[in-house]
Amino acid sequence: MIFPQLLPTLLLLPALASALPQVETLVDLAAWGASALSSTPRKSANFPDGGWSWVDCGGAGDAVLIDSIKVSPDPPVPGQNLTVTATGLVVDPITDGAYADVLVKLGLIKLLQRKFDVCETAAENNATIQCPVAPGVYEVVQTVELPKEIPKAKYSVQVRGFTAEEKDMVCVNLFIDFLTKRDSN
Repeated sequence: MIFPQLLPTLLLLPALASALPQVETLVDLAAWGASALSSTPRKSANFPDGGWSWVDCGGAGDAVLIDSIKVSPDPPVPGQNLTVTATGLVVDPITDGAYADVLVKLGLIKLLQRKFDVCETAAENNATIQCPVAPGVYEVVQTVELPKEIPKAKYSVQVRGFTAEEKDMVCVNLFIDFLTKRDSN
């Protein structure tokens, strides 16, 4: 689910049709991260060339406080598996009914906006943490295959999560640069 996490597609309108399946995969990654963890403002707010970054845009009262998000390989490489490791503190229980709103953008262009059921998505993806999630410190590790055909562009993913009680759960902004040429392994 994160990091959303992490990150979608499109440069030109003709590329949109072929890009949508990749967007689904990247948005699922962002949703995984959102459902696993949450927020407390900090971390890099830049859009690095050929890399990625994240910003915790949540508050101290959120149900989940993110400590770190790491990816391997770093930076992500189209066509390779991406392993995301996220750590954080669950302050309030996460139960059925928790959800995440995910918005994927290319510049000002909205590519995808979707609402994900956090517990359902965790179950469908065999996440290491399942609902209900009790308060405590957690580390979530998830591996996804990035499509080789990710269009070269800079993407942003906004994840806003809420508990079943509509309390703020998480707020994460992810940025990834697939435009800048990277070394291929």
